[in-house]
This record gives sequence, structure tokens and C-alpha cells, in this order.
Amino acid sequence: MTTFDLGPATATTARVVAGIRDEQLTDPTPCEGATVAGLLAHVAGLTYAFRMAAAKTPAEGAASIDPAGLPGDWRTSVPADLDALAAAWRDPAAWEGMTAAGGVEMPGAVTAVVALDEVVVHGWDLAVATGQPYDVDPALADACREFAESFGDDRPQSLYGPVVPVPADAPALDRLLGATGRDPGWTPPARAVG
Repeated sequence: MTTFDLGPATATTARVVAGIRDEQLTDPTPCEGATVAGLLAHVAGLTYAFRMAAAKTPAEGAASIDPAGLPGDWRTSVPADLDALAAAWRDPAAWEGMTAAGGVEMPGAVTAVVALDEVVVHGWDLAVATGQPYDVDPALADACREFAESFGDDRPQSLYGPVVPVPADAPALDRLLGATGRDPGWTPPARAVG
């Protein structure tokens, strides 16, 4: 079983969270139907769910994109939750046996990849929605892309949109984004002035 450290990805996403301005919370993201605040609420929920999955005590329900679920202390709680998520998956026992997240039972090693995929892809979503740079280790992006592509034509609509074609020689992050149904060139719409 190959393991990896979620820490670099969670730290990158925490840096993005720290750079979000209050006036950007209502802005759209590449995650269809989710505002920045909604996606932050989703990240808060998924960090908890996947941390509990690492501890083999699955949480009930799924992480929502409802902005009303965003904690008031999100500027400190979301980065702390991301750090706790990475720490939970450093325990070798997290990778063993079965666990569940979002009501789906999976082997621990698969659950870790799903957690990484959520952190990396939604970290990118938040970064481009708020005009921030974003980068991820190509090996981690490849692990996520392999997971996304593992579904073949039987892709769960609740996870991904239709594949966006990306050149085979594109950077690893761009190929991951295309595999998850995102356009790597997405930019936020211009803000209305006035």
C-alpha cells in the first residue's frame, strides 16, 4: 500500500483560505452552484468527515455547499481543520481496513485519495475564484487524476462534471482538473462596478 502526506496539499489550501477577502464570499467558483462561502462551508465539512474517517468513526451526512453552514470563525477554523485532517492521515492505521465518508464505505487507502482529491480540487476552485496562485505536487495531482479516471464512463454525477479535454502533455494539475470536469482556464466573471 502506497501512502502519502496530505500536509502539503492542506497547507496550500489553508494559504488560499487565508487570502480570501470578505467581499469575495458571494463570488462564483468553478464548482457549479457554489459561491466562495458555500465552497468554504463544504471544505469545513469535508475536513471533519475525512478526519473522522481516518479515525474509523465515520461522521453522519455529507458536506454541503450551503453558505449558511460556513462557521463564523472560518478564517481560523478551516485552516486548523485542514491541518488536523493531514495529521489524522499520518497515522498508519488510518490507511488500513475499511472506513466511510459521506455515507460511502471504502478501504482506508481509497478514502485517503478521495480526501486528497477534495482538498486539491476545491483548493484550486477557491484559488481561481479569488484570484490567487495555486500549485500542487504533480505526484499528488496524478494520484487524484488516477482516482477520477478510475470510474471510466460510469462517473458519479454527484462528484464530477463531464470530462474537459486537456492535452496529454499539459501540467499534472490541468489534467486532474479536466478529469474532474473543470476547465483549467476558468476565470471568474468580471465584477460589476457601481
